[in-house]
Amino acid sequence: MSYNYSMNILEKVSDFFGKRMAVIVLVVAAFALFVPSSCLWIQLYWVNYLLMVVMFGMGLTLRLDDFKLVFMRPKDIIIGCLSQFIIMPLLAFGLSKIFNLDAALMAGVVLVGTCPGGTSSNVITYLSKGDVALSVGMTSVNTILAPLVTPAITYLLLRTTVHVDMLAMFLSIIKVVIVPIVLGFLINHFFGRVTQRAVKVLPLISVLAICLIVAAVVSHNAEKILSTGAIVFAVVILHNLLGYACGFGLGRILRLSPAKTKALSVEIGMQNSGLATSLAGTAFPTLAMATVPGAIFSVWHNISGAMLANLYNKWNTENESTHFQREIEDENDKN
Repeated sequence: MSYNYSMNILEKVSDFFGKRMAVIVLVVAAFALFVPSSCLWIQLYWVNYLLMVVMFGMGLTLRLDDFKLVFMRPKDIIIGCLSQFIIMPLLAFGLSKIFNLDAALMAGVVLVGTCPGGTSSNVITYLSKGDVALSVGMTSVNTILAPLVTPAITYLLLRTTVHVDMLAMFLSIIKVVIVPIVLGFLINHFFGRVTQRAVKVLPLISVLAICLIVAAVVSHNAEKILSTGAIVFAVVILHNLLGYACGFGLGRILRLSPAKTKALSVEIGMQNSGLATSLAGTAFPTLAMATVPGAIFSVWHNISGAMLANLYNKWNTENESTHFQREIEDENDKN
């Protein structure tokens, strides 16, 4: 009885933190930026471990059914994957050139663009009443592709500007992202009954981990962030908003359902900026400022995502399960 009561309390606290993630992250980031001494106790080397916690949590939420979606709706997944790894890297590269960013900041912005979407995109899609199954499917596939695709695209875009350590990036993504996700997935698959309740408190754990990541990166780079002026903030904000807009536009051009369009828009616009921040130190060890764009993106996309969810909520859509069921029926009819 006491266990159930404690779990219920934890679930309510987790729900509270999950719904107010944007505000919480913003407050933490403000403290870290303007009073960096308050967060310097959080060491930068913790970032990788904290990111592994978030990725492990993502793995705990995955089921075999999420991967069945790849075969049941391959067209949607392919559109999402190609869009993610074409639109965001090109936007990052183009904005860096337009705003004439120096090599370090350009490397950081491009790295944000070449990373896959993060778990935040699934949460925002849910809050937007979008196609959550599609969002999870796109995030899962993009994350699995990341060890090969992220280093390759980063190298292609930056090879004439800075030295890119592709092997270090590949190994870092395997260690920080793939291994924790696989472990979480296997535990959920074989011990599903045990993890069923634990998953309900994951938003709390994820928000705490994300806050610690933001606090660590921002506090240790506070002087650098403030010294870059408004230009890097403008690039990061434009990168994110243009990603949303391109995803929305692509969904309308392809005549996707509102639920799918929302998922595509959010998935393209929101990046795994925590991974970008982590990779910046690995791929560009001599470019300290390369971590700054990822740190700013971590704060901003949570704020913009919450605002976008409110906007998309006003866009009437049919229940996503109805769309999904129709697609299954269509596939059955074809067969």
